[in-house]
Amino acid sequence: MSDSPLAQTVAALQPRARTELAELVAFKSVADPAQFPPSECEAAADWVAGALRADGFQDVALLDTPDGSRSVYGFLPGPAGAPTVLLYAHYDVQPPLDEAAWLSPPFELTERDGRWYGRGAADCKGGLIMHLTALRALKEHGGVPVNVKVIVEGSEEQGTGGLERYAEAHPELLAADAIVIGDTGNFRVGLPTVTATLRGMTLVRVQVDTLEGNLHSGQFGGAAPDALAALIRILDSLRAEDGSTTVRGLESDATWEGLQYPEEDFRKDARVLDGVGLIGGGAIADRIWARPAVTVLGIDCPPVVGATPSVHAGARALVSLRVPPGTDAAAATKLLAAHLEGAAPWGARVAVEQVGQGQPFRADTGSPAYASMAAALREAYDGEEMQTSGMGGSIPLCNTLAGLYPDAEILLIGLSEPEAQIHAVNESVSPQELERLSLAEALFLRQYAQSRA
Repeated sequence: MSDSPLAQTVAALQPRARTELAELVAFKSVADPAQFPPSECEAAADWVAGALRADGFQDVALLDTPDGSRSVYGFLPGPAGAPTVLLYAHYDVQPPLDEAAWLSPPFELTERDGRWYGRGAADCKGGLIMHLTALRALKEHGGVPVNVKVIVEGSEEQGTGGLERYAEAHPELLAADAIVIGDTGNFRVGLPTVTATLRGMTLVRVQVDTLEGNLHSGQFGGAAPDALAALIRILDSLRAEDGSTTVRGLESDATWEGLQYPEEDFRKDARVLDGVGLIGGGAIADRIWARPAVTVLGIDCPPVVGATPSVHAGARALVSLRVPPGTDAAAATKLLAAHLEGAAPWGARVAVEQVGQGQPFRADTGSPAYASMAAALREAYDGEEMQTSGMGGSIPLCNTLAGLYPDAEILLIGLSEPEAQIHAVNESVSPQELERLSLAEALFLRQYAQSRA
């Protein structure tokens, strides 16, 4: 990494970054009151607001958004006539899943094998720390050369659209010349990468009912329609024989132009077991960045332990569908619902309820801000050239911001490289990536200000 005075300051700020990340990770800020108390998210939001105030931000506010969550906003004024840059992160996290499978407590930042482990360490509490570190370094070297707005979302992982609806109702609040979304990641540790596309997402709950109540499987099994069996058939219809997604009416043959993902690397990153094949056809990049992908996130049915010999009257599942740029998420939701309803066997009753939705996004990588980011990443990564990749995940706010501010340049960077294992057990962040990307963001803000002078 560069040994410039700015780089040395970023390095000197790393102990503070680790301390603050540990404080943030300690909040069990899962934005679902059915899993964790809302007080955990409230405390995390208060922490973020306090950090912004301590760093000199003005107009710091806790924004009550329509989905019941709170986002945190702050404004840091720059020189007169300077452009405005919006920095984004989110403090809410995914649930820890099987806590027993974590090698260290999920809400306690733990260093192991050169990485820092904890839920949200990379996705996306680390993104906020990256922003703060970059700004603090600049303050020690002549000041922050742009106006800075920071917005830290409180329900991004739930996909419930609170901040999107708030931004639409208050369009002046987040207006900026450039927007840095700190919620993606490098293609590989040490390979500087900006994300050019995001798949959108729709989330639906499907309920299947066949009987007025459960029945004894010995007395009625063989003729009584089993709702769980019906649900299994419906869900199976969403995939072709090779495992590719097949929602009727939804195109699924697009290809990805750009950085490719070798199958051997993908198998390693995804931790695919020996002898188990991958699903779908085409290049890996096609499958994860350019095509739709359905996932059954959960099924409500009796657990094996304690199950009774019954024909089930009802069953339900939570289904996610990722949709690539060029596909409207609302239209995809209608196609998915129609497919699920049309696939019901034996006249089973099917009800589909939309739970969440976000549009896909495609960045303009030819914009001037990307030139500034390329130069910043090149310096921070010792001459490595910036790469452009897709991302299979969704950040619903991106499309909202692009619609509200069509002239704004939107860039996506972050700490969620493959080794981070975000959304899985033992999520972690690379301290080296945090340091390099903090420096890169500081350099970008400086370069961007100069390009707009």
